[in-house]
Amino acid sequence: HVRPLQGEVFRGTITDAPDFDPTADAESLYNAMKGFGSDKEAILALVTSRSNAQRQEVIAAYKCNFGQDLIDDLKYELTGKFERLIVSLMKTPPYHDAKEIHDAIKGAGTNEKCLIEILASRNNKQTREMVAAYKDAYGRDMEEDIIADTSGHFKKMLVVLLQDLYTAGEAQWGTDEAKFITILGNRSVTHLRMVFDAYEKIAEKSIEDSIKSELSGDFERLMLAVVQCIRSVPMFFARCLYRSMKGLGTADNTLIRIMICRSEIDMLDIREFFRLSYEKSLFNMIKDDTSGDYKKTLLNLCGGDDDLAGEFFPEAAQIAYKMWEISATTKVQLRPTVRPAPNFDPAADAQALRKAMKGFGTDEDAIIDIVAQRSNAQRQEIRQSFKSLLGRDLMKDLKSELSKNLERLIIGLMLTPPEFDAKMMRKAMEGAGTDEHALIEILVTRSNRKIQAMNAAYQNAYKKSLEEAIQSETSGHFCRILVSLAAREEGPADVERANADAQELANAGSDDIEMKFMSILCTRSYPHLRRVFQEFVRYTNKDIEQVIRKEMSGDVKNAFYAIVRSVKNKPSYLADRLYKAMKGLGTDDRALIRIMVSRSEIDLFNIRKEFKEAYDASLHEFIQGDTSGDYRKTLLVLCGGED
Repeated sequence: HVRPLQGEVFRGTITDAPDFDPTADAESLYNAMKGFGSDKEAILALVTSRSNAQRQEVIAAYKCNFGQDLIDDLKYELTGKFERLIVSLMKTPPYHDAKEIHDAIKGAGTNEKCLIEILASRNNKQTREMVAAYKDAYGRDMEEDIIADTSGHFKKMLVVLLQDLYTAGEAQWGTDEAKFITILGNRSVTHLRMVFDAYEKIAEKSIEDSIKSELSGDFERLMLAVVQCIRSVPMFFARCLYRSMKGLGTADNTLIRIMICRSEIDMLDIREFFRLSYEKSLFNMIKDDTSGDYKKTLLNLCGGDDDLAGEFFPEAAQIAYKMWEISATTKVQLRPTVRPAPNFDPAADAQALRKAMKGFGTDEDAIIDIVAQRSNAQRQEIRQSFKSLLGRDLMKDLKSELSKNLERLIIGLMLTPPEFDAKMMRKAMEGAGTDEHALIEILVTRSNRKIQAMNAAYQNAYKKSLEEAIQSETSGHFCRILVSLAAREEGPADVERANADAQELANAGSDDIEMKFMSILCTRSYPHLRRVFQEFVRYTNKDIEQVIRKEMSGDVKNAFYAIVRSVKNKPSYLADRLYKAMKGLGTDDRALIRIMVSRSEIDLFNIRKEFKEAYDASLHEFIQGDTSGDYRKTLLVLCGGED
């Protein structure tokens, strides 16, 4: 079910070494491990420049000449991740897969991620060979072991994947889950791609979005993996690799497994998708994320740095074009995490808030329970009741009772969205340095209506226009970009004009590139820009993001980049901003508060799903690990659940 790329063209990075002499190789390895300390450089250079079939011959020659098991000797001489990597390279692919599956289900707790990645991505032949290797190595039946170790729909789908995928027969389980299992488990790849296209036209959302909104947990992850592999196996692996290095610490087992098992299949395509989807090449990501001989070996398997190239392979250009098309035809169903409370009684809420703040000490829990579980419109009614019933200003009371981040968060929730946006713009510009990222994020993600409302709120609160404020705090092209973002066109794409715009961008020379990009990226509607970026791929054989990264710098680059990311997938752009706010040293609480407050009634549920997809950890986990006390409690209520 994995299609051969471009009529069986070899797309790996590791090939048979010419003039191969297994006996000489065996001798080199023996000498590298002889005596005191081993020559790791020599070992990694030799192992990574032979194909797997040749490594098997070296193992045989080693046994024959020295009467010893090469793998045992390597295990004895090497340590840590480097040892795991080299030893894994010496196994045949089916035995390596079998061992990974065995390790994933033995002992306490199952490694579901590993099961998902392997079983969703192997074709029928690879699956059969792996099952046979498992039987041979462990004397057990893989299917029985997996059944014993998993449950529910997740288990059913794994079994479907194990039994020659597309002959699984029409199992009738009822329920939505079963529909997904039946469809995804029983058709050829070409057929399924057509099914996905038809589904998008009918449902006006992608099959991935449906899976994210209807399923959950490991079953959701498995079904997403199956769909991604049907769309493109190399793209699926590019995602897995990214997640293995992004997020908290490196998932070395995943990194090792994928780099080994794809090095002789499609590593070139994986590299290309990696560069297409993320901000750097796979080579550079590995370089920044690993060290020592382990890093050297991985870089050899990777086989080259794509940041140097800049052009698409033909295959990737087609897929980049298709990706823009998919994002243009599907309507994302936006889902909030905070909804209006039923049986709402503003007077009772106002009394309860007053009680929570009266006398000695404050009842923070009561405040959080009310404020975080009402819609913004309901909070405005509470503010009014508080004033008319108690003659007091709720905002002032809250400010005097709460402190630091909790106060900023609760006050942020109590302001109307335009007031809150205006305040966030003000905060981003006041004081010593300007927070350019915040200015960009607010202006690229708000609709015209919201920007107009924010302008009015800004004028009202600070007695000067937002435009004047931006002009006094920023300069040059960046200033012009921010000012023009406030008047974007609305409406659908105009195909003819999109072609003309794409050509205009494609022809921009380095002296007028920023002005030309500004005239189109800052003024056209998002649906229109999707078409422009799609056609841009056709005219230039480049991705618009790649051009922005190469040709621009500083704030101008960040602003254009944010526009493209937002046009492509706004929840994903905001998930990335949340991730950046929490990773690394210290938390950018202002960004965290800004996004959680402003998106909770719009699309925070979608942002959560994108966060999970990109970083393999839930937004909930990140907030929990990165914040504390009542501030954390409130953020988690807004977050609305684990993923």
